[in-house]
Amino acid sequence: MHCAESLRVQAYFDGEVDAVSAADIERHIEGCAQCRALLEELGQLRTALRRELSYASAPPALRARLMSAIDADGGFDNPRAIMTPRAAPDPRAAPDPRAAPEPRVVWRARPFLAGAFSGMAGVAIAASLAFFLLVPPIANPLLDELVSAHVHSLMPDHLIDVASTDKHTVKPWFAGRADVSPVVADFEPQGYQLLGGRAEYFDHQRAAALVYKHGSHLINVFTWAASGRGLPENTTRDGYHLAFWRSGNLVYCAVSDTAWDELLGLAQLLQALGAQENR
Repeated sequence: MHCAESLRVQAYFDGEVDAVSAADIERHIEGCAQCRALLEELGQLRTALRRELSYASAPPALRARLMSAIDADGGFDNPRAIMTPRAAPDPRAAPDPRAAPEPRVVWRARPFLAGAFSGMAGVAIAASLAFFLLVPPIANPLLDELVSAHVHSLMPDHLIDVASTDKHTVKPWFAGRADVSPVVADFEPQGYQLLGGRAEYFDHQRAAALVYKHGSHLINVFTWAASGRGLPENTTRDGYHLAFWRSGNLVYCAVSDTAWDELLGLAQLLQALGAQENR
């Protein structure tokens, strides 16, 4: 028998609940083994699907032209209208005096777009726009692993292996447990309290994870050895922001659902500290 909260747990996993509901669901998950298992299964399923599915990205020039054309005249007053084709009335039929007048849809698009977004052509173009502009890239397994590691850490008893605000306790703990020695510091005066750390395994190596608390948000900072491929760009995946930077021969990624400015604030503090240690 499924837990009555399973649907809310799925909405939580998809990032479709507000902060108050999320906190309530997290408390429920702490005491419900069935929902904990569901959350973990959802994460594994999403990662597996994204590894298997291919993704075709629209060329940047095409994306820019489409967005410029739509934004130039303010878009559409009723964007749902492009997805709702209506059958043309029979000109031979007499008008029904009892029929309510059809709602008037006001268009504020260019003539080209107004013609294109009609009938089945509108459906096809709208679907193409949604695919190219709204569907996030899913072809980078590293991003999936980072988000999955962050989400998994939020489950009970998965967040911290060594709990301390002292860098002299946390940094030595990684020796023998991770393949890297990350920059470690407590930035509590700046609003980023170090809670501790743990070991992770992704990108075929033992990585280090530092855990910070900023307000009500948790931030995971992952560190691993740099490889030959380029550094991923900062991005957002499943409602979580991922900020990347390189320091020496190490790659760092801060992951959280906090605001971008707050996440980048911690990244800048760690980058500055790493630059000092690498001198």
